Amino acid sequence: MIEVAILGCILIGAAIAVAGWSGSDYGRRAFAFVESDFQDKLKRMRMRPGNLRALLVCWLGAVAGVGILMWIGLGLPIIGLLMAVVLFCLPWYILRRMAEQRREKIEDQLADAMVSLSSAIRAGLSLAQATEILAKQCPHPICQEFQQIYGEYRMGKTLETCLVEAKQRLQSENFALFAAAMDASRQSGGRLNETVERIAHSVRELQRLERKIKSETAQARKSAQYMALAPAAILALYYFGFDPEATAKLFTEVPGQIMLSIAAVFNIVAYFWARKILNPEI
Repeated sequence: MIEVAILGCILIGAAIAVAGWSGSDYGRRAFAFVESDFQDKLKRMRMRPGNLRALLVCWLGAVAGVGILMWIGLGLPIIGLLMAVVLFCLPWYILRRMAEQRREKIEDQLADAMVSLSSAIRAGLSLAQATEILAKQCPHPICQEFQQIYGEYRMGKTLETCLVEAKQRLQSENFALFAAAMDASRQSGGRLNETVERIAHSVRELQRLERKIKSETAQARKSAQYMALAPAAILALYYFGFDPEATAKLFTEVPGQIMLSIAAVFNIVAYFWARKILNPEI
């Protein structure tokens, strides 16, 4: 048995080495894409890890190690492959959700920030001075964006360039509209405070509609979570209660592992599909 496990490890290692050598160019491109995507999301969240590449290499090594351990050590090749895929995608998903939550919080604070900007301009302050006030008085995290805008403006960049970079960094439609109004009013000499107030009113109406939709679909979203957890609960109920012997074959036999993996994939796809349907874009 030990000899078979050692031989299996050697064959798997040789296969991985051959695959890595033959597809090294594609592997480098894929790794560069993953690294750039992580850098973009971390930049949006204002997080700068010391050595992102080393962390990604360790992460990929841990994913491969878990897959090989479940395959060779526990004799679960299909489930090991599925677990490796899940572990590969999980940090990506968590980081994306954190960046999305920060963007949503900024959009919730944007209307109040625009009203404050309008009041400062009406009081006779310039656009740069009003931006400085927002950088000091706005709550976290939107104050960080205005601090960066004002800081880069003082370092010599034009205000238009600072707004364009902030728009690309935040990827928010409401902030893009706000930046476009600021730039248009600055160039044409129009009444910026009135324009910003109208945009703030529109943003608040959109937020009111979004909150109404979320409140009306809250029960459905909770039901989707329960439905996603129900298969695991039923499987545990059968394993520990009704038919442990037959349920164990789902893990020990290859056909059972295939059925479990297919069911898990369908369950995950159904959950994210339900989230997509219940979170419409306005």
